[in-house]
Amino acid sequence: MSKVVILNKLLQMLKKGTKLYSILTGSCPKCHEESMYLDKNPYHLGSLFKMQERCSHCKTKYKIEPSFFYGAMYVSYAVGIAFAMAAFAIGFLLLGLDLFSTFIVIVGTMVFFMPVIIRLSRNIWINIFIKYEDKSYLVD
Repeated sequence: MSKVVILNKLLQMLKKGTKLYSILTGSCPKCHEESMYLDKNPYHLGSLFKMQERCSHCKTKYKIEPSFFYGAMYVSYAVGIAFAMAAFAIGFLLLGLDLFSTFIVIVGTMVFFMPVIIRLSRNIWINIFIKYEDKSYLVD
């Protein structure tokens, strides 16, 4: 496959209407029209967990039931492992650091990216339960 074909396939996966789009942008999993979060920046730690109650466009309720996002903790573990493995690969395999330095890189990566990991986990969790519905053909 040529690089152009691979790039086109990658861009298709990131288009509106895909789960990956909703997960990476934090947009409503049902309509992809607005952010689920009051503050899009996960590094504003005071508002890290603050979400809209409903989508103003499609009226989807984000907290499907009380304690819904507790399940995102399981996803968070897997996402954290992926970040740690990436840090290990970069530190130990690519940069050739010793094991202790690689451990420091992994811990630093986990601390620095924790807000991103939390948001990604919540986005993945809600996208497991709510599917995208294209209603762009409807006129308001």
